[in-house]
Amino acid sequence: MKLSPLLLLLLIGCTGNIVQAQQKKQVPLIFDTDMGPDYDDVGAIALLHALADSGEATILATIASTKHAKVAATLNVFNTYFNRPNIPIGVPKGKALDIGAWQKWDSLVVANYPHAVQSNEEVMDAVALYRKILAAQPDGSVTVVTVGFLTNLANLLQSPADQYSRLSGADLVTKKVKQLVCMAGWFPAGKEFNVHKDSAASKTVFTQWPGTIILSGFEVGVEILSGLPLINNNAIQKSPVKDAFARSIPMSKQDVNGRMSWDETAVLIAIRGWSAYYAAQPGRFIIHEDGSNTWDASGKGHFYVVRKMPVPEMTALINQLIMHQPMTRR
Repeated sequence: MKLSPLLLLLLIGCTGNIVQAQQKKQVPLIFDTDMGPDYDDVGAIALLHALADSGEATILATIASTKHAKVAATLNVFNTYFNRPNIPIGVPKGKALDIGAWQKWDSLVVANYPHAVQSNEEVMDAVALYRKILAAQPDGSVTVVTVGFLTNLANLLQSPADQYSRLSGADLVTKKVKQLVCMAGWFPAGKEFNVHKDSAASKTVFTQWPGTIILSGFEVGVEILSGLPLINNNAIQKSPVKDAFARSIPMSKQDVNGRMSWDETAVLIAIRGWSAYYAAQPGRFIIHEDGSNTWDASGKGHFYVVRKMPVPEMTALINQLIMHQPMTRR
């Protein structure tokens, strides 16, 4: 049978789309969060599970960068709620910040939602889990996204060989990590919470990390207010995500129109890339002794994102994603 030129072009186009779809791979991702001092981490983990449910990401681990008493249980609450109760959890067991949620939303969700993990003692040390996960992944495949302190990554870089890998931490990162995406910094200059709270760790990471770093700064997330559509959605009931926002938004006057969405932007970029939403400024992150930062536009290896998508559109997208409801799994 002879095909018409038009039909042939259509078939080629369809085949190309099929091949393109088949070649699309889920982003294997480690999520590193302070899950406590702010509740945009709750939005971030909801968005993470939403994109995992859409087939865009594989969640390799959820790792805390703070060691407050409820952090492992809190992570397990959200993973369990989204029907991924067995995602590995790590918590720093050595020197680390100990900061929980002043609004006590973490206590609220731990008290009211199922979770098998009851204490930090039941989960792996953060660096050990990083090394275990990375060693088992294909070379150059893993995206790490941090929406908290850089404590774990500094310790990972300085870690020695162990039962999981004969490589040093720096060499393991070089071999296994594709990119690091951070909610960190204030651009082109400023002083941002995640960076200055553990400025020594931040300095280690931003001077020694061997690969690409993409930064979503304070000035990006501060414009995107999220949470009100979630808490006003009566169709969503018995949700730890909704409960965290509903508890916290009324407790601060600055959140009357919604909470700033710093962490959500970093997870979105880590999975979908920045180009649809942002432009990117190349250069080098410069951190000072007091934890403040500037930017060296002549440097290489780092990028900070600059708004391209209008704020109302990005706000609508973030709000839609954090309202995602769990998928039923067989």
